Amino acid sequence: MPSTFDMPLEELSRYRGTNPRPDDFDAYWDAAVAEMNAVDPRIEIIPDEEFQTPFATCSHLWFTGAGGARIHAKLLQPKPVAVPHPAVLMFHGYTGDCGGWLEKLGYAAAGFTVAALDCRGQGGCSEDVGGVRGNTHRGHIIRGLGDAPEKMLYRSIFLDTAQLAKIVMAMDDVDENRVGAMGGSQGGALALACAALEPRVARCAPVHPFLCDYKRVYDLDLAKDAYAELEEYFRKFDPQHRREDEIFRQLGYIDVQHLAPRIKAEVLLATTLRDTVCPPSTQFAAYNKIASTKSLEVYPDFAHEPPPGFAERTYQFMMEMC
Repeated sequence: MPSTFDMPLEELSRYRGTNPRPDDFDAYWDAAVAEMNAVDPRIEIIPDEEFQTPFATCSHLWFTGAGGARIHAKLLQPKPVAVPHPAVLMFHGYTGDCGGWLEKLGYAAAGFTVAALDCRGQGGCSEDVGGVRGNTHRGHIIRGLGDAPEKMLYRSIFLDTAQLAKIVMAMDDVDENRVGAMGGSQGGALALACAALEPRVARCAPVHPFLCDYKRVYDLDLAKDAYAELEEYFRKFDPQHRREDEIFRQLGYIDVQHLAPRIKAEVLLATTLRDTVCPPSTQFAAYNKIASTKSLEVYPDFAHEPPPGFAERTYQFMMEMC
């Protein structure tokens, strides 16, 4: 097997991350989850007027998240209802949206409730309440770096994933012990964050997760593409890197590698060794900290792209909950 541009696979299997972990990290996220649990979600489920199928009801799920934002997800509920049945949560890539109905029908046809989140302020319908209406699209990693750690936007986005899981688990026809989470890139990071913050998630299938080990990304000179805002932040707000340690420490609050030890779900993770968008070492920093049952699928010759066959492997992995 060829070596990754990053570090050899043997070293990757031992790598534990570079970005610092704040001393009060656990207290920070315990307080965040308590805040989420105190929110009245004001749930609305509205059937879609244009798309329905004989075997699933397709609806728009709305709920109130942290800071009062109204958050949207597409919801597919199988029919006739088999009680209780499993569910899957789907998370999308950076700046994207929850996608169309068609790509979710395979799980609904197999008897899963499916909920696919629109990340606040990105390409979908969810609201970003950070001072403007509509989306903010990019710059979400650095949102809040000049303020208290509680103001960081990904804190709210991570909480949205856990709140969606909590809402789906509370549905009368869903078995709360058979809920899975999945996604690629940002979606992979959010699947891991969801499983970390809602420990009842049973299965988690991330692909080349984003939002891991920010300092490693910067040290590799790969603060480009999806991570370009890191370099832009230094160029505009700390051009001589006088606050570098402080900045990476604050980013540590929203670093998925530090949430990974909280995961209790069984994890199936796919990594691509030629990925220069989400470098392999950053993904391994998170994977190596997962203490629950886990397995890794490695694709040596692939970059930041869907690894062939892994969608089907994920489907089989989730079907084991049926």
